[in-house]
Amino acid sequence: MAILFSNATVLPMTASGDEPRTFTGAVGIDGDRIALVTASETDAAAFRAAHPGLREIDCRGKLLMPGLVNTHCHAAMTLQRSYADDISLMAWLHDYIWPFEAHQTPDDVALGMTLGIVEMLLGGVTSFVDMYYFENRCVEVAERLGIRALLGCNYFDTNIDEVLPQAEEAVRLAAAGSGRVRIAVAPHSPYTVSPENLVRGKELADKYGLHLMTHISETQDEVRIVREKYRRTSVEHLDRLGLLGPKTIGAHCVHVTDSDIATLAARGVTVSHNPQSNMKISSGVAPVEKLRAAGALVTIGTDGTCSNNDLDMFEELRTAAFLQKSATGDPVALPAYEALRLATANGARAMGCADGGLGVIREGALADVIVVDLQKPHLQPVHNVVSNVVYCGKASDVETVVVGGRIVVENRRIEGVDLPELYRGVAGAVARIKAAQ
Repeated sequence: MAILFSNATVLPMTASGDEPRTFTGAVGIDGDRIALVTASETDAAAFRAAHPGLREIDCRGKLLMPGLVNTHCHAAMTLQRSYADDISLMAWLHDYIWPFEAHQTPDDVALGMTLGIVEMLLGGVTSFVDMYYFENRCVEVAERLGIRALLGCNYFDTNIDEVLPQAEEAVRLAAAGSGRVRIAVAPHSPYTVSPENLVRGKELADKYGLHLMTHISETQDEVRIVREKYRRTSVEHLDRLGLLGPKTIGAHCVHVTDSDIATLAARGVTVSHNPQSNMKISSGVAPVEKLRAAGALVTIGTDGTCSNNDLDMFEELRTAAFLQKSATGDPVALPAYEALRLATANGARAMGCADGGLGVIREGALADVIVVDLQKPHLQPVHNVVSNVVYCGKASDVETVVVGGRIVVENRRIEGVDLPELYRGVAGAVARIKAAQ
């Protein structure tokens, strides 16, 4: 069924330079694509006439914009939200997170993934890049809930022989689905995976044409360990092994040298900036402005919910912009519109979509859009709607979410999801896992 959003404040995310960034008008969706973007009521009327029986949604007082793209998270770690806070990264991993994960079943991961996707959809995230275990089980969850996903099968030296076959199964499952879900190979990091096993992952990615993702230079400890082992920076080490390219997503990239930055840009690597996680674990501040100036593709991710502790991309946007202004001492660093581009058009490019194919409101683009209710005290008055979205917006402001032309959130409800039942299931799984430790 066709959909027409009328009387909307439209933020297409296609402007450059001094071009207008918003307009009042209508957006029509036909199938899984945007078929109309117009300020003309005559054009809107023609779309109505051409699509009898369409669903029309009046967006008076509301903003229509591209859905947000979360380029690094561990969605199933919702089961560990607030489980181990205020702890250094290495102690957090070795003493809490990895022991907890050792007792998780594939069903537990699917349950945590369900909670994570529900949280993201309700917060206006239409696409996400994940990195976790049992992603073969999570294909069905993402398909059922209607989100667009790039699911990275995470492995270490200790479990690579178990995970790589799961990745191949996930590839087959995703290929049989809607096309919204794709698979990636995800070695954890250059300090937890040997060179031989990093290359094995890259060979599998190449075999199926998959993306590859990993944590890069997240902490000073990682940098030290990699230097001691290989006499190189993490970026130099990965580059020498042939892992860096346009289908590589590097999470964090906090402690990178100028030479590393030049390499990341030259290889076309996506850098997923996770400001709140980096702040909470005291990892440092990624040099986002240096990366952008070098031409690197920078995006935004939340990381997992036990190092953040939520999947709210609006909070992440605000933090990213503020943090760069503070770190650089420049109040015009990472302005609001550019910050929003990192979480829309840039995120779409990171997932392998061509410019203009996703993350924008443009005729012919995939119809992943959200409606934000501007009639909130914290969003009034509207001097600059982009500034309001980035500096004042909240996940709870999202009213409607469309992915691939299908309404998946309406009036802040997801059809087929019983939230109290989901919460009870999560609580039961967590109690069992903790009792087993």
